[in-house]
Amino acid sequence: MISVLIIGNGNVAHHLEKAFLKAEAIDVIKISSRKLAEITEADITILAVSDDAIAEVSSKIKNSFVVHTSGSFSMEDLKNNTKKGVFYMLQTFSKAKEVDFSKVPFCLEAENKEDAFLLEKLAKAIGKKIYAINSEQRKALHVAAVFVNNFTNHLYKIGNDICKENKVPFEILEPLIDETALKIKTLSPEKAQTGPAIRNDNKTIKNHLDLLNHKQQEIYNMLTKSIKDSVQ
Repeated sequence: MISVLIIGNGNVAHHLEKAFLKAEAIDVIKISSRKLAEITEADITILAVSDDAIAEVSSKIKNSFVVHTSGSFSMEDLKNNTKKGVFYMLQTFSKAKEVDFSKVPFCLEAENKEDAFLLEKLAKAIGKKIYAINSEQRKALHVAAVFVNNFTNHLYKIGNDICKENKVPFEILEPLIDETALKIKTLSPEKAQTGPAIRNDNKTIKNHLDLLNHKQQEIYNMLTKSIKDSVQ
């Protein structure tokens, strides 16, 4: 049995607690970061707090093994005087949306092999995709994730705006979105690229720009140039 203390009240803490409560090999307790006086000893103490709070909160924890869940912060950003590690799940979390942890990549880091094994055992209690990722690799992964998730979702938002402005339903684009996501499971993103920029179809590009407002044109031109430059 692995005892786990989760500190935090956000989306990650919420879903981790739910998952661990269903795992027979895990004994889990969750508390708010505002209730540090209530901390009990555990095999693993997970800080699922905002990145800005990691240093301050960890500095107040005396437990033997403390890990954070941040993608952009290093293991050394933990300021506890005991053992440190990282339990990072590369996924987007929303409280209202259930998470299938069997599909979530767990990116783990620890200071020694024994703690790394313990983190791996913890991850395997709820998941299947386990990776040993150091702090520099995790930072790179986090930036890549911003591109493929946050920036892509913003482009969905722009596409939805364009549909609304022209009174067409955004749902017409959903099969295309699904196919694009599925395609890169069998093709590299470079080989999967289609569209007027990769074809150097300047007439179509001009027609598109004529339909867009100034801010949309800026983004369209920047991405078009990036795509064209990638094949030169």
